[in-house]
Amino acid sequence: MRAIVASAAPRPAGHYSQAVEHGGIIYVSGQLPVLPDGTHQPELGFEDQARQALVNLLAILDETGAAPRTVLRVTAYIVGVENWPRFNGIYAELFGDARPARTVVPVPELHYGYKIEIDAVAFVEGQPEDVAK
Repeated sequence: MRAIVASAAPRPAGHYSQAVEHGGIIYVSGQLPVLPDGTHQPELGFEDQARQALVNLLAILDETGAAPRTVLRVTAYIVGVENWPRFNGIYAELFGDARPARTVVPVPELHYGYKIEIDAVAFVEGQPEDVAK
């Protein structure tokens, strides 16, 4: 097992890794819309928060050699089900043709007052199980 550290994403604020890789599978911890330098801006609108959380997730995947096309599953926790269409639009823009399995879970609140948190499971290309090509 290998811990992943991506400088283009915020460092963990607790006792966990940004992601871990084991057997060619990448498990990305929940990403809040924190800026890479650790700055918190929970007052930003939902669209800006969704974009930043996804950018953080993609930066961690990039550090491992993974990409949207190698993502197997995404879980997004959003405050307010009314934000689902806006999340879906930004997600589609950043993931492009990639369509991993996904769950969107409306929740009443998230840490620091944020409106979105996203985690993912991906694989490293070139493994024998690689079927994305």
